[in-house]
Amino acid sequence: MKNDIFSSISRSAIRCSSILLIGAGIILPDTAWGKDNTVMLAEQFEKNLIILCDDLLAIQEADSTSPFFGSLYCQSCNDHHSRASESVLPFSVAYIKSGDRKYLQAAIRTADWLIRQQQDSGAWVETPSEWTGTTTDQLLALSATYPLLKNHLSERQSQRWMHAIKKGADWLVRNMNHDFATINYCATSTASLMTSFEIIGDSAYVIKARELADIVVSKFDEDYFLTGEGNRIRGTKYGIDLGYNLDMSLWGLGLYSKLSGDSRAGNEVRESLKRAVNFVYPDGSIDNSWGVRSNKLMPYGSFTADGCQLLFSMYAADDGAYRTAAIENMNCFMRLRKNGLLTYGQNYSAMFNTPPCIYPTYCRAKSLALAILFGEHSAGPAKKLPSQQTGWAKYYKTLDVVHVRTKKFMATVTAYRYKDIRRGADFKYMFRPSGGSITNLWVDGYGSLQASSQTEYHRWETNFPDAPNALSITPRIEFTDTNAYYTNLYEFDGHIELKKTGKGYEVETIGELKDRNRWEGGVAYVLTNIIGDNSIEKRIKLRFHGQKPVISIIEPFIQNTNTVFQKLDDQTVRITDGKREFVFEVLDKRFKVQLGTNAERYRQPFPSLQGFPITIDVHPDKNTIVEEVRYRISIRK
Repeated sequence: MKNDIFSSISRSAIRCSSILLIGAGIILPDTAWGKDNTVMLAEQFEKNLIILCDDLLAIQEADSTSPFFGSLYCQSCNDHHSRASESVLPFSVAYIKSGDRKYLQAAIRTADWLIRQQQDSGAWVETPSEWTGTTTDQLLALSATYPLLKNHLSERQSQRWMHAIKKGADWLVRNMNHDFATINYCATSTASLMTSFEIIGDSAYVIKARELADIVVSKFDEDYFLTGEGNRIRGTKYGIDLGYNLDMSLWGLGLYSKLSGDSRAGNEVRESLKRAVNFVYPDGSIDNSWGVRSNKLMPYGSFTADGCQLLFSMYAADDGAYRTAAIENMNCFMRLRKNGLLTYGQNYSAMFNTPPCIYPTYCRAKSLALAILFGEHSAGPAKKLPSQQTGWAKYYKTLDVVHVRTKKFMATVTAYRYKDIRRGADFKYMFRPSGGSITNLWVDGYGSLQASSQTEYHRWETNFPDAPNALSITPRIEFTDTNAYYTNLYEFDGHIELKKTGKGYEVETIGELKDRNRWEGGVAYVLTNIIGDNSIEKRIKLRFHGQKPVISIIEPFIQNTNTVFQKLDDQTVRITDGKREFVFEVLDKRFKVQLGTNAERYRQPFPSLQGFPITIDVHPDKNTIVEEVRYRISIRK
């Protein structure tokens, strides 16, 4: 058995090559980073870890006579989430860093409660569901904490901790594989087994960790995005989710590499991270608008995943942009903290009268704690994020996703083609937006102007909020006939192309308007987004080859507290909120805008944003075969 879990951690790093981007960069503000752009990540993490731990202390059951003594209570779900007791790790790191024994007491109490919840098999159930795959997460929290607190535990407590760790690790050896769980669980388990090995010393854990690492490595596609987050078809899981790649899988495999010395796995993570960092927007938000699990989309990551701080911190020596990503993303979720809990988006308080689920709060606290323990411990230079540089665009071939960054705009256009063939339309991964829509639109000096959500909102998990009659906030083309509702958002076979023109970057998608079963409706489209420095022009070419319904083009914009939409004439809308002024303008007087139709229904829990729709209706006549609509979104000031 090892005496110190951290004694074997390698500090070596492999220098990775940079991704080619077009254009010049901008300078990070001196007020954020210091004049020499040097930052010590651990110090930044510690400050906010203490804040989040105090928030978690406020919801810990302190009554020693209660059967829930030591657990953390979620008012939103009316549950003592078993996973919430992974807070043992952030509490322990807060104690080590601050010396305040209230965190030590909180850590021991929640660990004792967690150990009592362990099943005889060694698994933990993720309440309120019956899923046991999160055993790997609870095991990691205990096994990473034990070396920190073992000198503060009684002999009986120490034996109980070690017994629980052994039972959990043994359960993973018997049960964890890609037939049982999506790829993020396999990746996390590689780390959980290595931290358990440092305590128990059973070589079976190392063998199993290597076996799982081989599986995870095999799931990197040709552009180093990690597949296996969607559904299983004939024994193999497919589908990519950038949120879970960043918030769980990559750091799990990276931590395994660090603890085991498996450089091959670490190099795969490095290659993936070179691409993944592009998905961190200038404000630190994570662009998972297109991923298969984007039904859990929050600005700073995925609802029930841990976070990306450990990942970026472990590889900070490779590229100073990773330091920036870690800090900016942390700042992003701390900005969304309200009344002691992290919310799901900037409009949460306007949409809900109840507190959010506690998952994001303890998961991000755990992320900070892991980064403090296993991440970079020395000061180093922070560098611009790719998204903080201007004048570039990138097409990801294996994703059919495009990023565009101009002087004022950052945009994501998706035609991601993943399809769940076996489960079909009613499965949770088939309501993500696609079909060439802009699913994320950020404006310099303003923030998010447009976003996206599930095409149909469903409560796929019990801790999802209710949102009856909610409409998607994703820009789209749509119509309804007597059979079904059709939209480009259900087009999972569209063809997307990127090219540079004199007006900016042109992203063209060709497809068919389809229903939720992916059946065509007799209307084809070409959707072209031309993204320039100060404006975005959209051209929508419709070809009526089966029927001639009225087509609606819907452009929802994020409705903040001070946002005002003013219709200037039949073709023009002004959008202001005190920061910037935008003009939405139809470029053909044959078409008119409608303002705010069913606006009260454009409310999405994930992300917690309210949309305000601008609609253009296209009425084809009996002689119409092809119709084209052009409109522009411009920054006026």
